[in-house]
Amino acid sequence: MNRTERFYRIDQLLHERRVVPLRVFLETLQVSRATFKRDLEYMRERLHAPIVWDRQVRGYRFGPADDGPVYALPGLWFSSGELYALLAAQRLLAELEPGILSAHIAPLQARLSALLELGGHPAQEVARRVRIASMARRPVAPECFTEVALAVMKRQRLEIDAWNRERDEVNTRVVSPQRLVHYRDNWYLDAWCHWREALRSFALDTIRAARPLRQRAREVPQTRLQAHYESSYGIFAGKPKGRAVLRFSPERARWVRSEIWHPNQQGRDLPGGGWELTIPYADARELLMDILRHGRHVEVVAPASLRIAVTEEIRQMVHSYGELGTTGDGAVRPAGA
Repeated sequence: MNRTERFYRIDQLLHERRVVPLRVFLETLQVSRATFKRDLEYMRERLHAPIVWDRQVRGYRFGPADDGPVYALPGLWFSSGELYALLAAQRLLAELEPGILSAHIAPLQARLSALLELGGHPAQEVARRVRIASMARRPVAPECFTEVALAVMKRQRLEIDAWNRERDEVNTRVVSPQRLVHYRDNWYLDAWCHWREALRSFALDTIRAARPLRQRAREVPQTRLQAHYESSYGIFAGKPKGRAVLRFSPERARWVRSEIWHPNQQGRDLPGGGWELTIPYADARELLMDILRHGRHVEVVAPASLRIAVTEEIRQMVHSYGELGTTGDGAVRPAGA
């Protein structure tokens, strides 16, 4: 931890324990005795911390404050994960509709603001200067979310009317909810489908109605859930059927090299600055979309079935735009334009 973090840890220990032995400080801060003494001296002289050594109890504690400047810790900034968590929680609370939680929301919001101000800046200014942008978020009917969430926690079966986007049809089925998943700004339900007799994922925005049933939900072992949902790429889970080998151009490799597409991915540098990424996948639909967004900067090397699927998708895209030609200045134009 850096020096500022040590100041906050020293302050926290003194508030939690009242009296703190030197040994505890050195073990917690993982610093030498000399470094701790320098930190303590700085806090006393520059930050006006009333920290004293109590000979009777053989430890440090806060003494009475004098009439000098008020003791104040320096501003402590956050890691990217901490800042995202604080601002995301604040935004979610702000968007919550008035309801039975209203009386509890204000104290939570006040606490979040206080945490943000630990960085030495007003919470309103932090929120104004840092923007969290959500893309392609699909709203879920509040009553549907409530029924699904309660069934997950109560371990009840649900009868749902689920809309299949590909076939544009609604099917009614009974499911045993296992867990809720928030993925790419949208909510999904991992459940055992009693119609298919298999694990399935349902986008909550496609559930037109959810009706709780009296039967207990079928329990699926956590190890089986992890093996099914986390062993392959993306939300379309399942046992891996292959490993996709993707090669990115040097230009795009500057971005993709630092991205985590899957916990079990493998990557290696290519001659000339390119990047080869290998990931396990079970269903090509989401992977296909992510490949296409990189356009000409990515090539599918293997397996052949995935390469064919990408080629066919590109062929259909070209067909949708018609035969392409070029204008006199080299710009691409549809034939006949």
